[in-house]
Amino acid sequence: MPVDELAIEPPAAARRLLGATLWSGPVAVRIVEVEAYGGDPSGPWPDPASHSGRGPTKRNAVMFGPAGVLYVYLSYGMHTCVNVTSGPDGTASAVLIRSGEVVAGLDVARSRRPAARSDADLARGPGNLGSALGITLADYGTELFDPSAPIRLELNGAAPAGAIAHGPRVGISTAVEVPWRFWLPDSPAVSAYKRSPRAPRPAA
Repeated sequence: MPVDELAIEPPAAARRLLGATLWSGPVAVRIVEVEAYGGDPSGPWPDPASHSGRGPTKRNAVMFGPAGVLYVYLSYGMHTCVNVTSGPDGTASAVLIRSGEVVAGLDVARSRRPAARSDADLARGPGNLGSALGITLADYGTELFDPSAPIRLELNGAAPAGAIAHGPRVGISTAVEVPWRFWLPDSPAVSAYKRSPRAPRPAA
C-alpha cells in the first residue's frame, strides 16, 4: 500500500516523496524539494522545529495520525503550506513540500500565480506551491491516496540516492543545522536556501 511507503522515519519519507506527483484538481506538480519534520520529545524523532514538537494540538492533530494525509497551515497568515504526514499512526511527523515543477494544468497555475516570472517559478517555494495548486485550509485532512479525493498523491519510482542533495532546513530558528531538507539539484524549480535571521550563528 502507498501509505506503508511513507510510514517510515521522516528523512526516508522525505526522500521517497521526491519525484512524486501531487494533483489538485487539474493542476499537478512533480515534487522536487521537501523538508522532513519529526515530533514531540516522547516520540522517536524529537524535533523542536516541528509544529508537533510540543505535543498534539487541534492544529497539528493529523501529524499524529496515519501517513499520507494532507496537513495544511498558513505561514505569516497568508501563505498556504502543504505537508504530507509520515511515520506510523500515532507517531508525529510530516514532510513539507517546498517546491515542484508544474506538469499538468499549466494555464490554471499561471492564472493563480500571475506574478511568476517563469514556469519554473510557479511552484518554487512552499507558499507559491500552495497557490499554484489552489490548496486551502479547507483541504486539511485530505487522504491523499484516496482515488476519489480532490487532492491526490502518486508515488512514482524512488529517486536514486545519488540524485538527491540534502542540507539544513529553511527559515527555522531552532534545530537549524539538522540536514533534513532534500532536493533534486537538476531541477530549476528548487528554491534558494535562506537561513533565518533568528537562528543562532553557526559555530566557528
